[in-house]
Amino acid sequence: MVADQRVWLVTGASGGLGKALVEAVLESGENVVATARRISYLDDLKARFPPSQLLVVPLDVSVNAQIDSAFKEMIDHFGRIDVVVNNAGYGLFGEIEGIPEKAARAQFDVQFWGPVYISKLTAKTVREVNKKSQGATIFNVSTAGGYSANPGLAFYSASKFALEGFTESFRKEMIPEWNIKACILEPGGFETGWRSSTIVIDQHPAYVDNPANFRNLRSGVTMLGDPARGAQAIIKLSHEPILPLRVPLGSDCLAIVRAAAQRTLTDSEKFEKISRMTDKADMDGIAYGDMILKALKATSN
Repeated sequence: MVADQRVWLVTGASGGLGKALVEAVLESGENVVATARRISYLDDLKARFPPSQLLVVPLDVSVNAQIDSAFKEMIDHFGRIDVVVNNAGYGLFGEIEGIPEKAARAQFDVQFWGPVYISKLTAKTVREVNKKSQGATIFNVSTAGGYSANPGLAFYSASKFALEGFTESFRKEMIPEWNIKACILEPGGFETGWRSSTIVIDQHPAYVDNPANFRNLRSGVTMLGDPARGAQAIIKLSHEPILPLRVPLGSDCLAIVRAAAQRTLTDSEKFEKISRMTDKADMDGIAYGDMILKALKATSN
């Protein structure tokens, strides 16, 4: 089968923003490959939409062989890919000293290496399966914590920081004729099951009397974001001819990102003299910086 409408691949589609997006895309008349570890959570959508429009595939994004299989099913069923949303993820909460390395590595497998493999496979599919110049759009779902990290979520944020760096390099490597766009989505807090499904590690004994009791923040804040409205925002973005590197989703994320960006600018100005101390004495550092910026721009797509 070759689909006439666009085909979306959404990971982490069993609930929250992922499921809301799948539902909104289907209601718009487009096609979806919805993937999740617990596909029974998608039975209600399978009952509402025909197999010609919705393909549900079990997928653990930390297993490359399962990703390969999901892409094969998608190509066999729809014959193309248009929009990929790397949304699968989960929370891992605790002090850095208390989180086992195995748990931290598992977080990276899901939230960094999974999207990396899917992004690479999407580029390959665009070149080998899609019609020439059809292209595709990849949305890598980060978070406000992928721009400005918070205590208790070090490895969650670190995996998102890594994903953002990867996405920036990836989009600069894509050859223009492939028409592959990549964009980072940074959701703020959404009313989903994220908090209740977060893995919480027992408090490290050294932090019991920590005056900055960040553990209370998990339950003390009402989430601002509405998953259904977030889904509509992503669909709207998918039609944009030119996408920015990152898009904050929610006024809370906007506030966090802007404050962090301003803090970086302020610090760079405050410590400018120390930063420039490392320049060779016989070279014009400001002119060299301008040259490097031009060279980087010229060598990026």
